Amino acid sequence: MSYNEILEYLYEKLPYYQRKGPAAYKGSLDNTLALDRLFHHPHRNFRTIHIAGTNGKGSVSHMLAAILQKAGYKTGLYTSPHLKDFRERIRLNGEMVPEQFVVGFVERFIEMNKINPLEPSFFELTVLLAFEYFSEQKVDVAVIEVGLGGRLDSTNIITPELSVVTNISLDHTALLGDSLGKIALEKAGIIKRTVPVVIGETHPQTSVIFEGKAAENHSKIIFADRLLKADYSMISIDQSQVFNIKNSDVILFENLRLDLLGKYQAKNICTLLCAVQELQKMGWIISTANIRDGLENVTGLTGLSGRWQTIGANPRIICDTAHNEGGMREVVAQLRQIPCKKLHFIIGMVNDKDIAGVLALLPAEAVYYFAKASIPRAMAEHQLMQMATYFGLNGAAYEDVPTALAEAKMYADKDDLIFVGGSTFVVAEVIP
Repeated sequence: MSYNEILEYLYEKLPYYQRKGPAAYKGSLDNTLALDRLFHHPHRNFRTIHIAGTNGKGSVSHMLAAILQKAGYKTGLYTSPHLKDFRERIRLNGEMVPEQFVVGFVERFIEMNKINPLEPSFFELTVLLAFEYFSEQKVDVAVIEVGLGGRLDSTNIITPELSVVTNISLDHTALLGDSLGKIALEKAGIIKRTVPVVIGETHPQTSVIFEGKAAENHSKIIFADRLLKADYSMISIDQSQVFNIKNSDVILFENLRLDLLGKYQAKNICTLLCAVQELQKMGWIISTANIRDGLENVTGLTGLSGRWQTIGANPRIICDTAHNEGGMREVVAQLRQIPCKKLHFIIGMVNDKDIAGVLALLPAEAVYYFAKASIPRAMAEHQLMQMATYFGLNGAAYEDVPTALAEAKMYADKDDLIFVGGSTFVVAEVIP
């Protein structure tokens, strides 16, 4: 089979959450465990770090992978979803898994699956593909990002060196629960016996759950926001952020440069640094220079994109993958701090999100371009526009994202600002 035929098999023959939504979600680890047995438990052949959270887990995963690479570790990185290329999900020292490995793995699965057939989802098979690749390549460590939730996520068959939960916000409520406490219980499912866990944010509804789960598993628990604070300094000429990292009044890192933009990274960088500190205590050899070098070059080392990314100038065009209430609140707060003559807001969302919760946060003074991403789960542009009117958001509907962006660029003045977001799939259609 060719690579394109393999992709067609993965997308069309297997239940794919990004296209089908909750219907593709498997609420058990049975399939993953069966696949793991089929491939002789590849995840047991390398060390892992497990990262969950509603927002920020992708940024933290990429930052940590960049630092580990700079520290000399052969580093695997598994994340989801991808933006442009399926192979973005599986990287080794920043390089995407080769097409031929993907082809070979899926062909092996199809052949072996003829004996005692399994019916895995797209995500379940992709997780095993990543584990098999990292095992074959003999990585020193793999940073594994949770796909959805934690307790029943396919990645949760690993026993990591360290667990990380960035934060908790309302998202995927139909599957994970309709309260912060219920969602936290699902995320806490990645906490393993005696394995330390770093929690990014303290919250009265969630902290007690994490503390209880950690105590049950005799696991050390560290709350990043109780230890570290990141003072945002500036955005430099080369478009990096600069932070001073403090523990109480003691500056641990002065002028720490990060090439990921978005002021919300101030929270993520504290979570990340607490995780690194814990690894250092466990004997991992990571120097201050490794931390600085890694954070200055996250995008180059790991290929991360879509996080507060500037994709155009005159007018300035920014995109961000924030797609839930917690993420969009951070985005809107930063948009309000950017001086511009007029804000043009291109937005598309998927049906199973808390769309009303997001729309309620958006600035009424912006001009809106409602668009439909090219996936079945995407909300129709006219339906989204109709919902938005209840929140005083005015604009026009466009049949696709590129058309909406072209229209915004046509009408925007060079001193205006164009923002594109609302869904990972919207951003995927505009980034280079």
